[in-house]
Amino acid sequence: MTTGKCYVARSTDVAARMIGGEMMIMSGRDASLFCLNETASLLWSAADGQADIDQIAALVCAQYDVAPDTARDDLLQVARELAAHRLIVLSETPVGGAAP
Repeated sequence: MTTGKCYVARSTDVAARMIGGEMMIMSGRDASLFCLNETASLLWSAADGQADIDQIAALVCAQYDVAPDTARDDLLQVARELAAHRLIVLSETPVGGAAP
């Protein structure tokens, strides 16, 4: 991934549900179970394929007292970890629809 736009989309090969205030995700690939923290849950909820990391970072900044660059860097790290487990897909262009 370059330093340009980074769009985030939820994988279609997962099952996700909010349980007791925590986002639980099960991988359809290997049945691994993941429990997301608040920030990762916000990323997951916003990962519609049309929102990019900068837009999601703005949501984090509006909800938490964090600098935009810090929010972006942290979200990129979480996004890469989720992508490594095939829970989300990262793309340099919008996923599944027209450009915003």
